[in-house]
Amino acid sequence: MKTTYREAMRAALRDAMQRDERVFLMGEDVGSYGGSFAVSLGLLEEFGPERIRDTPLSESGFVGAGIGAALGGMRPVVEIMTVNFSLLALDQIINNAATLLHMSGGQFNVPIVIRMTTGAGRQLGAQHSHSLEGWYAHIPGLRILAPATLADARGMLWTALQDPDPVLIFEHGSLYNVAGELDDDAGAVDIDKAAVVRHGGGLTLITYGGTLPLVLEAAALLAAEGIEADVIDLRTLRPLDGQTIMHSIARTHRAVVVDEGWRSGSISAEIAARICEQAFFDLDAPVERVCSLEVPVPYAKHLEQAALPSVERVMTAARRAVGTHG
Repeated sequence: MKTTYREAMRAALRDAMQRDERVFLMGEDVGSYGGSFAVSLGLLEEFGPERIRDTPLSESGFVGAGIGAALGGMRPVVEIMTVNFSLLALDQIINNAATLLHMSGGQFNVPIVIRMTTGAGRQLGAQHSHSLEGWYAHIPGLRILAPATLADARGMLWTALQDPDPVLIFEHGSLYNVAGELDDDAGAVDIDKAAVVRHGGGLTLITYGGTLPLVLEAAALLAAEGIEADVIDLRTLRPLDGQTIMHSIARTHRAVVVDEGWRSGSISAEIAARICEQAFFDLDAPVERVCSLEVPVPYAKHLEQAALPSVERVMTAARRAVGTHG
């Protein structure tokens, strides 16, 4: 069937709420407004205000309420409008949700799912364009998901709800309008493994979320130059599926990591370090990274595009890795 990323996310929410009466959605404007990105449009009319709950503009407050609901046996899906606003709930997410199992000696799981929009490229200014999922991937006790495809947008939520511990789902804002075909019987997907979405023996391109489409475009153009690439969609940033990465590099011997986060202290830095630790002798060239420039994301369109990873920058890094560009 033809659908969009947004509609696939909505179908995932509807399916979860039909399957399990403990599942409910809460967040700012998720009810009568249908969500800031229209993901929950129509769900209030279908499930009612007990299960589609509009909250005050207090991220710390409603994330804390979601943690309490999870401790009480419910399966809350908490929507934070954007990753930027999640900073107002850092105490709840990091000091409570991520630690309670450990600090209770294994007595209290926190089965909460927190969804939020991430990423730039839409001229929303520096305060609404962060890609901070790499920050959260630093925190033990959290699972970090980044669905990049229609199938993962449709399937990751139900699997996440089965996890007894906190799961954060980062939805890149540029993906909501992406349309394509989705199997009529699409359902829950594995969230433990990365996916090799294109195969080639010349190098390995590693990415996730909103940068997957541009990496696939770059891979197609590189193929026309005779450079065939594996493209890995990480899908889960914590825990990382190192096995899939290392298996690919054992064949290709070269790697480029593409990450919309800033280069310093990024998830790309972690991936590059692990490659050097685990696959150093498989490498025939240094690991390349393509990240956002080290500036607050600009508002002006031409400056914003210049600051973000691009097809051209990915291709340049790939050529350098295979030795066809200085």
